Amino acid sequence: MTIRLIMMASAFGALAACQPALPESGAGALGQGVGFDTSDSARAQLDAPLTVQSQTLRSSNRQNQAVQAVTSETAQVAATVNAQTSSIANDTLAALGNDVARTSVEAGRQVVNASPSNPAPVAVNNAGISDENDFGAVSGRHSIESDKARIAANRAQYAVVQPTALPSRSGSNQLNVVAYALETQHPLGTQVHRRLGFASVARTQRNCAKYNSADDAQLEFLTRGGPTRDRLALDPDGDGYACDWNPAKYRG
Repeated sequence: MTIRLIMMASAFGALAACQPALPESGAGALGQGVGFDTSDSARAQLDAPLTVQSQTLRSSNRQNQAVQAVTSETAQVAATVNAQTSSIANDTLAALGNDVARTSVEAGRQVVNASPSNPAPVAVNNAGISDENDFGAVSGRHSIESDKARIAANRAQYAVVQPTALPSRSGSNQLNVVAYALETQHPLGTQVHRRLGFASVARTQRNCAKYNSADDAQLEFLTRGGPTRDRLALDPDGDGYACDWNPAKYRG
């Protein structure tokens, strides 16, 4: 009997150990029912999705506001540009209209819009335009015979002017290379004057190098007794022209 009681007590104890513990109803600060975890970690897990959604909504609202602001500014700029463009176009059209109207009034003709199908304009009673390049118009007025007669008439009116002596300078006895060039006729290198002394080429080159130009050398040559005498050995060949000075450029 005692052994049986002990065995029954052991069986009831094993059954009690296998039974899960039930939470107390109404436990926790929020008063959740059975099966709800009321710990801080569980509350954080429940609040986390709500926080993410709230931040996403706020970010989306800010983006929408920024887009709306940019769209509004773009619309204002576009409206301003359209207004300015319209004003410029109106002013341009008005100016063109005034010019066209003024041209029409001055010309006395109706304005014709430009078009490839329009014929070329014809100048009427315009004496300022010549038709000398129009073969048809010229051939109707002139012929070979009339051209010959006109040329002969022009030749008959030619007046030949004979050259006269150059006027002399009054009140001055200064030598002039231009006057000397016109007084002489022989070309450069033709001996006209006799040279008694012997002048070396080196001396002539050295003396000619002292002058800035051949005109200066010729003027000095004439001043020192040239062309008959050559004291500076500037005219060793006796043509009367010092340092290869050429009078041809003054003879025309």
